[in-house]
Amino acid sequence: MYYLTRIIFLMTFFGFVTSCGSLKKINNKNALAPGKNRSDKTINKTISVNRQKTKSKELRADDYIKKFSSTAQEEMKKFKIPASITLAQGMLESGLGYGTLARKGNNHFGIKCHKGWNGRKIYHDDDKKGECFRVYKNAKKSYRDHSIFLTQRGRYSFLFEYKTTNYKAWAKGLKKAGYATDPNYSKKLIDLIERYKLFRFDKKRFLKNKKIQLVDYYKVKKGDTLYSISKKYGISVKELIKENKLKNNIIYLGQELKIN
Repeated sequence: MYYLTRIIFLMTFFGFVTSCGSLKKINNKNALAPGKNRSDKTINKTISVNRQKTKSKELRADDYIKKFSSTAQEEMKKFKIPASITLAQGMLESGLGYGTLARKGNNHFGIKCHKGWNGRKIYHDDDKKGECFRVYKNAKKSYRDHSIFLTQRGRYSFLFEYKTTNYKAWAKGLKKAGYATDPNYSKKLIDLIERYKLFRFDKKRFLKNKKIQLVDYYKVKKGDTLYSISKKYGISVKELIKENKLKNNIIYLGQELKIN
């Protein structure tokens, strides 16, 4: 009887241990859940960061449009090039103003030196390594040179047969004339124009309701700095100092600064 009781006790004991082992495995399995949740949080964080980047790009695009839409309209009024096309090309070629050529050379349209260019130059890798690109005094000079570039080169002459409101024909025509080697160049321009409704700047009614003036001087307002003014008008701080013969970076309320 003693041995029988002992055997029963041992069987019960090992059964309990085995049961605990099973429960431990189940608990370990459940313990993976927090890890999975952490992974989900990481994914959600990545999505959030990507959304912030997208939003940042949208804000940059809006800033670019606000800064250069009037300039694009000035060029349309004088040279009959759709403002929407000029803006879209500027946005695309300059990386919304943050590209190397735009930052270092005020070149917003990726115009290369070509024969006869006597101005300053910058070298940048494009279709080939170390290609020569034009450098401008400020962004407005780049916009003006873009207009001259299209109007004085014969291969673009057929574009001026299109209406300034026909941005699709202009976009396709620029690609056909060889402005860029990207096979999707015209599509990218059209997408930008339609995404940001740049075609609104081509309408005569819009032009009538908005006074277009070439800004030659800027009157310093409260909170202005040379840096903020340089960003607003696409001219470097160094050029502002040189143009206005300033001794340092100090400016005064009401002071008029030459920006062209």
